[in-house]
Amino acid sequence: MSRAARIVRLVGRLALVAVALAVCAVVTVQFAGIVVKNVALAGEISATRAQIEALRVREAQQRRTIARLSDPSGAIPEIHDELHMVGPNEEIIYVRGLPPRADATRRWNEVSP
Repeated sequence: MSRAARIVRLVGRLALVAVALAVCAVVTVQFAGIVVKNVALAGEISATRAQIEALRVREAQQRRTIARLSDPSGAIPEIHDELHMVGPNEEIIYVRGLPPRADATRRWNEVSP
């Protein structure tokens, strides 16, 4: 075998090794990119699930509030507390804090000026 043939064979083998390494590098880079995307998407899915659960809890609280306020016996005490209104033979007792001004407490059946 001549020297030129050996050089051609060596160059051919080096080219084949270079192509194989390039293919392996491309596959590795693409695989790493896919893994990074999967990890990022897993984090987003986890955050979305947490948000969904928080929204479900909030919805349940809102449904309980709506149900309570839809019932007249559940709504009236809260409305009276909010407006500082009392019915006949009732009075408001403030356990904490300063009592409201005297003009803030009025009877529920009185018409405001």
